[in-house]
Amino acid sequence: RPPVPPPPGAPTARILFLTDLHWDRQYVPGSAAACPDPLCCRGALRDGPGAAGFWGSYSKCDLPLHTIDALLAQLPNTTGHAGNDTGNGAGGFAAAYWTGDIPAHNVWQQSRGDQLRALRTVTALLRARLGGLRVFPAVGNHEATPVNAFPPPYVRGNRSAAWLYDAMAEAWQDWLPPAALHTLRAGGFYTAQVWPGLRLVSLNMNFCSQANFWLLINATDPAGQLQWLMGVLADAERDGEKVHIIGHIPPAHCLRSWSWNYYRIVNRFEGTIAAQFFGHTHLDEFELFYDEETLSRPVSIAFVAPSVTTYINLNPGYRVYEVAGSYPGSSHAVLDHETFILNLTEANAAPPGTAPPWQRLYGAREAYGLPTAFPADWDLLVRRMQDDERLFQRFWFHLHKGHPPREPCGGPCKAALLCALRSGRAADPALCRPLRPALPFPRIQELWHRRRLC
Repeated sequence: RPPVPPPPGAPTARILFLTDLHWDRQYVPGSAAACPDPLCCRGALRDGPGAAGFWGSYSKCDLPLHTIDALLAQLPNTTGHAGNDTGNGAGGFAAAYWTGDIPAHNVWQQSRGDQLRALRTVTALLRARLGGLRVFPAVGNHEATPVNAFPPPYVRGNRSAAWLYDAMAEAWQDWLPPAALHTLRAGGFYTAQVWPGLRLVSLNMNFCSQANFWLLINATDPAGQLQWLMGVLADAERDGEKVHIIGHIPPAHCLRSWSWNYYRIVNRFEGTIAAQFFGHTHLDEFELFYDEETLSRPVSIAFVAPSVTTYINLNPGYRVYEVAGSYPGSSHAVLDHETFILNLTEANAAPPGTAPPWQRLYGAREAYGLPTAFPADWDLLVRRMQDDERLFQRFWFHLHKGHPPREPCGGPCKAALLCALRSGRAADPALCRPLRPALPFPRIQELWHRRRLC
């Protein structure tokens, strides 16, 4: 039974979603925004054009802490409740989901001490700015050092990830219940109740990452996380709960065996999983899931939200989801979402001391003409974008948070992107066969795989 819109007057709730903050504590306004290193906007000051902006830069740069603080400072400072229609602004948020990647991209310089400093500093900032709002975090791939290195839980001693998970449990203990802290310490994943009728599952997607070389030992279910997820979903189904799943790396970016098994779990529990939320790509996109029998009926969608960081050549951004609130029979599904950005051109040109003007970039249903925001609507959007070039270019503009690349997205680029939006599992471009190909299918496969590797 597909989800249905809430009855008139039913409560809704707003959920703040933050991902990929990437705080660079060595960011220096006025330093070189272009450099030979993998990360710039650091080091000595320079005169003239090409200098790093105060609030951030369109370059391969991350963010200073004052930009992240400015984002949090301009949010509504009162928390809403899932039983109230929180509306726009004054009512605030019912919860916050935060899907990781706290440190900057200077991965060649990082130590465990650096990662823990970033974790504790940004956590403290969130707690100070968001007050009593409950935050549900997930582990990103940049939290570890070396980057992407997440040993399975059976690895013990100094090579294990216990140094990171123990620090996370300590930093997040005010947000999470004891049972959640227990599995967080064991493997970086957990479950907790958001409000009555809604359960959250936070996955450690590093156990499916193509860049985690520890998974060469066992890539199927290295931490037993999928088996655990099945148990949580079965209990939720029995108890009549709906489930939101959060994680860092989107499922289609995962190793094939893990990704296909996850796809099967989503199919089995399509009536229980109300929504999925991920980050990692820094772009504004999504991944659709279809029934496995025909690959034609959309059963779920993984929303992939844009990053807070500018890396690379982007505006800072964040997302707010509107979901069905807490009432008998609620689907707890996503009803709409809004994306907010900081236009760096305007912000950096403002007089010093001026608060940066964060602005609403778009609302999903309004921008794309969606009757609802359920999986079937997003499936139809992909099909509409094939023929409606203006609609596709609008999506392309939003994909890059209002600062798209200079090179336009032509036929091959468009075919690969639309294919990716339909593909909720890895290494399966066959999911794109219902689309009318703009070029030969082998070429779509090549572009699809190249995009995933990026």
